[in-house]
Amino acid sequence: MDEGKREGMPPSPGRSIGPASWAIRSIPRRLAAVLVSVEILAIAVVLTGGAVSASDVTTTGLWTIAVLAVAGMAHTEAALGVERMRRRVDQTPHMDLSSVWTFAAALLLPGCLATAVVLLVYLHLYLRAWRPSGFPVYRVVFSTATVVLAAHAAGVVVGLGGAAELFRSATGLVLLALAVLAYGLVNLVLVVAAIRMSGSGTSLLRAVGHRDELVLELTTLTLGAVVAAAVSAFGPALAVLVLPPLVVLHRTVLVRQLEEAASTDAKTGLLNAESWRLRAELALRAARHSGGTVAVLLLDIDHFKLVNDRYGHLAGDQILADIGAALRAEVRDHDLVGRFGGEEFVVLLTAADVDDLRTGAGAVADRIRCRIDDLRPEVPAPDGPVVVDDVSVSVGVATFPADGADLDRLIEVADAALYAAKAAGRNLVRHGLHTVDDPSASAPRPAHGS
Repeated sequence: MDEGKREGMPPSPGRSIGPASWAIRSIPRRLAAVLVSVEILAIAVVLTGGAVSASDVTTTGLWTIAVLAVAGMAHTEAALGVERMRRRVDQTPHMDLSSVWTFAAALLLPGCLATAVVLLVYLHLYLRAWRPSGFPVYRVVFSTATVVLAAHAAGVVVGLGGAAELFRSATGLVLLALAVLAYGLVNLVLVVAAIRMSGSGTSLLRAVGHRDELVLELTTLTLGAVVAAAVSAFGPALAVLVLPPLVVLHRTVLVRQLEEAASTDAKTGLLNAESWRLRAELALRAARHSGGTVAVLLLDIDHFKLVNDRYGHLAGDQILADIGAALRAEVRDHDLVGRFGGEEFVVLLTAADVDDLRTGAGAVADRIRCRIDDLRPEVPAPDGPVVVDDVSVSVGVATFPADGADLDRLIEVADAALYAAKAAGRNLVRHGLHTVDDPSASAPRPAHGS
């Protein structure tokens, strides 16, 4: 679960591999402090672990280092085609599954020797997969440091009972489970801390990751334990038997990522219109069966065409992305947020109580409106970066079942309420019911973005 497995860190600065790719000064100071602190801690842990004794450096130990490192490199080579495909469909970092080899090293080897496996595997991974993709060096160093610390944490747990008994008794299996927990938690906490300090507005739950990602990491660590058990019982050569299922697992991850790419709007990271509608239909159906309710919020950026005309479309794209991040930050993780098209966004809120949502949806909509009104995005312009201080949205709200029984009707009512907000002066929220007797609702509708 290294840093490359979570979104929210600053984007990679292109394909540069020179000083710019080291430029930690280009990221927020709080994040830089976290990264440097973790790296210093990793160095301190390795150094204070003491020099490797002669008893640690055995033929079996060296053979184990060599086999695990070579197997990790072979895994990277076998998965390069999958990795390149993943990079083509999505430039965000993702799971590399190398924990199989680093966790096995943590179970089988003393801390300093396990660190050697981590360094060899990650150096090769950087040279063959990350560097060609423009992955910045400071992120590679941080990823490696988190894995070193995680491996040492697992090694400490193993040391409580001894590696020899790890796979031979009930106590050993308990220690093995604790080692998995220690490795996973140390890595997760460090990664989440970095994401939260990145200034991306990522919520804690989103930083921790989707349940599927956590299950995948657990699966990877379990495979690492299988590798360690095979090596312990039959010798290091058995580690290569894990390579075929790992490549298959990589392809499974690729399929999931392709599905995500197909459902995501590239400019904002939100659901695209089609995916939002499909999921909203399912949520509405569930509410209908359970007696619950949903609310649809339709948002349109005020005077968005003027932004594009004045600053250019790159500036408009930056504002779209900032508003998308603001929307994600103001709703719950299970609420559906999508880009509906152009400068329009749509949100589906769910609740079990109809009355609570009717009042709550308006409050959420107004909170979103206020947050966006407070945005001061810095956007690119022909004469240099410019701070835009007049970004606002108008919002229309419709709730089920009061405003409609199906999704199309709810969107229609929310759209009418949105127009009423525009007609009333913009930067306002209007509920569907407010448009019923509103004479302006029957007037010709202007194009959104005006």
